[in-house]
Parts: sequence; structure tokens; C-alpha cells
Amino acid sequence: MQLYALGLNHHTAPLAIRERVAFAPSCLDHALRDLTQDAAVREAAILSTCNRTELYFTADAPQHAADWLARFHQLPLGDVSPYLYSHPARDAVRHVFRVASGLDSMVVGEPQILGQVKEAVRHAEDAGTLGTLLHKLFQNTFAVAKEVRSTTAIGANIVSMAAAAVHLAERIFGRVADQHVLFIGAGEMIELCAAHFAGAQPRSITIANRSEARAQALSERFNAHFISMEAIGERLAGFDIVVSCTASPLPIVGLGLVERAIKARRHRPIVMVDLAVPRDIEAEVAALDDVFLYTIDDLAKVVEAGQESRQQAVVEAEGIISERVEGFLHWMRHRDTVPVIRALRARAEDIRAAEMARALKLLTRGDDPHAVLEALSHGLVNKLMHAPTHYLNQAEGEHHADAGRLVSQLFDLHHGDQPRG
Repeated sequence: MQLYALGLNHHTAPLAIRERVAFAPSCLDHALRDLTQDAAVREAAILSTCNRTELYFTADAPQHAADWLARFHQLPLGDVSPYLYSHPARDAVRHVFRVASGLDSMVVGEPQILGQVKEAVRHAEDAGTLGTLLHKLFQNTFAVAKEVRSTTAIGANIVSMAAAAVHLAERIFGRVADQHVLFIGAGEMIELCAAHFAGAQPRSITIANRSEARAQALSERFNAHFISMEAIGERLAGFDIVVSCTASPLPIVGLGLVERAIKARRHRPIVMVDLAVPRDIEAEVAALDDVFLYTIDDLAKVVEAGQESRQQAVVEAEGIISERVEGFLHWMRHRDTVPVIRALRARAEDIRAAEMARALKLLTRGDDPHAVLEALSHGLVNKLMHAPTHYLNQAEGEHHADAGRLVSQLFDLHHGDQPRG
């Protein structure tokens, strides 16, 4: 049985595919038991988030898990397989360490993924599919993620437009968690922003878009509400933060609309982030006293300031992960030898006990103690040396030299140890 990580994420699959293989939390326990119901897969954990669905498991080969993933979601394997990646052993360990540390996230360094990995482990424990190997893997994973976050600046700097939007909102409100957020549009940039704002757990998220199907898909992912574009005017006053990014050739949010919203809000401030080119929000809105309007150029300045520091943090984090991967693989190699060591010691103990019983019987009979000890020592040597000697004698051809080197290494033989003629 070998360790594998198999799945797809935002790097390899579009949203239309990711949402088809996502697991609802309520079905995870059933899915885990179904995956491990036969001997093909022993241990298993499932990580399913907005941006990834991944299986961590032990098996002889990964194909069974790929077949199961498609079958469980009632999809043809051909619809899923082009987007799947499969990482064995070393690559699987490195992958889960990078995922939990935020290096594989849509927003590099985001902290929410670690909690999601811990939740995946909890489900595996509840389902009884977390064995010794995966338990050890995830304990190491949590330790690595903690080390990366505490010893590098991986989460300290803004390196994406989405993160910058949250950062600018926090400048005004202090806490996004107390605010109501409206996203206008449902494209890739809005998806990124929604993922980042959702991590800050605002009081509510609402998505307005011309295509209801696309907006509904995002709404389900982020537990958001949906409104039509036509409803923005009457609903705008209810939002504290507005992020817009559409392909509209003309502004969607005009000066008059915002003036009415501010009046209805009794001049409570509103943060507006316009990521569209051309602009979605009329430039004149920025002159209003209670509106903080940021354009894509404003966000770019925030991102530029954090790029250099974050890049160095990523390099440091990758170094930590590489070192910890080697440590875990060392544990895995030694774990595989434990049964052999136990069997070897048990065999030696059987020989010792048999020779000891024979010696005690001779002593009880009154035999000379010196002769009994001589027989005991010779008996131990002969029996312990029988297997390696037989192995050497049976080796032929090119294997003979290999056998000699192996036995010499096992018994720490050197030229000085050879018997004299």
C-alpha cells in the first residue's frame, strides 16, 4: 500500500467541473466509508472546498480512487480525468504540506485552508477511515503549517487584487465581519474577491449578475444571496461594501444612485471597489463625502508594496516544507521496517530460549558447566549464522558479490575482522 493524493483544484479545473465533484459536508462520512468498503483503498480522507476536491488515501494504485470519484458523483470518468492530478508518496506529502500552508491557494497565504484540512481530518476520524499513516501525515501537516505561518511573512502582505480589496475595506471599517457585502458581476475576479471576503466572514454576501445561473453557482459556494442587476438601485443602501467587476461598456452604478443610497444610510460610510475596465462606477462618486471609492489602480499600488516581501516568504516556506517532507519520508521508511525488525528479534529470542532450555537441562543432569556454556555459545552462533551463511552459499553469478557486500554491511564486517589462517 502506497500513499496517494488525487484530485483537482482551481489550477487544473474550471468552476463548472469543480462544482460537479464537490462533496457536501453532510455526505462526507458516507463517501469515506464507501471509498474504503473494499480492500483496494485502506485509509482515506476527503478535502472538499470551493477551490479543490482532493482524496488522500493508501492503495496499491490510484486508479480505483479516480474511478470511485467519478462513479460517486455519477459522472463519466472521461469528464473528470483530464483535470485530475495524482501524486504518489513524496509528492503527496509535499502537496498536502503546501495546501495546508496556503501555498497552493487561490489567495497565497490565506489561513482558512488549514481549518478546512482539519475539518477533513475530523470527518475521516468520525468515519473510521483515518489509519496510522494518514494520522501521522496530518499531524505533521498541521505542525508544518503552523511553522510556516509563525516563522515566515506568508500571510502578512497583500499580493492579490482580492486581498487588497479586503485590506482597503478594513482600513475604513476595521472589521469586515460586521459588514454587508455586495458583488456586482460573477466572473473570475469576483470569484477571487468573494473567496477572500468570505474568509473574513462578513454578516452577509450578495451577488448581482445578469446571468442568474452563474450567480447562483457562486451564491451556493459562498452561502450568498442573489439579486438581479435591476434590483441594485433599490437595494444599494443596505450594503456597506460594494465590489464591482463586469464587462459592461457603460457605468452600472451612477452618481445619483449612490447619492440616494448615502442619504438612506444616514451618511454611514460605504466602501466601493471598482475593478472593471472600463469603469462600472462613475468617477464622480469619489467626490461624495461618505463614499470611499477605490479603482483597480489603487489596488495595484497595495499589491505592489507587498509582492517582494511575500515572494521571500514563499521561498522560506518552500524550504521549510522540503525539510519536513524528508523528515516524514524518513519516518515512513522506518515504519516499513518495523515488522521485519520485530520478526528478526522474535526469531532470535526463539533461538535463545531453545538453547537456554537445552543448557539448563544439561546442568540439571549434572554435566560440566564449562562444557554446557561452550555448547550454549556454539549453538547460538550456529543457529544465528545459519540463515546468512545459507544466503551466501546460494547466491550465484553477479548476485554473489552483491550478497557478500550485503552480509558484510549487515554484520559490520571489515577486513580486520577476517579470521586468521
